[in-house]
Formats: sequence, C-alpha cells, structure tokens
Amino acid sequence: MSDLPPFYFRRRPGGAQVFRVTEDARARRVAMEPLAFVKDGGEVRAQGDRVLDAADLAAIGDWLARPADGAVEGPDDVARTLALIGRTAHWAQARAGDDELDAVTDELLLAMQDLRAVLVRRKAARLEPKG
Repeated sequence: MSDLPPFYFRRRPGGAQVFRVTEDARARRVAMEPLAFVKDGGEVRAQGDRVLDAADLAAIGDWLARPADGAVEGPDDVARTLALIGRTAHWAQARAGDDELDAVTDELLLAMQDLRAVLVRRKAARLEPKG
C-alpha cells in the first residue's frame, strides 16, 4: 500500500467529520476511525471519549486553513458528482500524468472508500426485515 494521509475529512454542512486513517498491510485493508467533528468556525469536538493530541489538532488546523468545498445538498449535487466521477475516470485513464495522479490518488481512494462504506451500510439497513 502507499503512504496514505493520516487523516480523512468528510465534508458536511458547516464543517467536517475527521477520521484517522490506519492501514493493515497484512490484510491489505484501510480503516477510518472516527476522531472528531470540526465546525467551519474552528470549533473542534472530539468524538466519544477520544483525546486529540497535538498532531491531530495541527492536521485539523491545516484543514481549516484550506478553502471550503461545498457539501452535497441533494439529488442534483449527486447527479453532478456522478458525472464528475465518470469524467475523472476518463482523465485518469486517458490524460493524467504520473505526477498528476500521485497528487490526487490517495484522497480519491479514501473518499471513494468512505462513500462505499456508507452506501453499503445504509443498503444493508434497508434490506433488514423491520420488526
């Protein structure tokens, strides 16, 4: 596996949820452990009984300093996202150079893994008999 970033930030309205990224090289798996919630204004709230260390707070501060991207608000945003995913796949296969791919691959893989995990969990919940 490659050297993944130590944190993943899932954008949400008004801020983000922060995950610590860990790798299990033997199982060839990546795990994302919920760490904290961050508001765009800078308020940081550790999730559960977690204690944030200096490295955690520094990474959150760096993320807060970056320009905010928009959160998905509804089906129209999802349709645009699907179109962008297709165009991104074409770009990666047909036009992207190695340096360009190196710059975005880890972030894209983490975002796609996060989305897949959420979708699978929600689909499984809908398929369970209610009773």
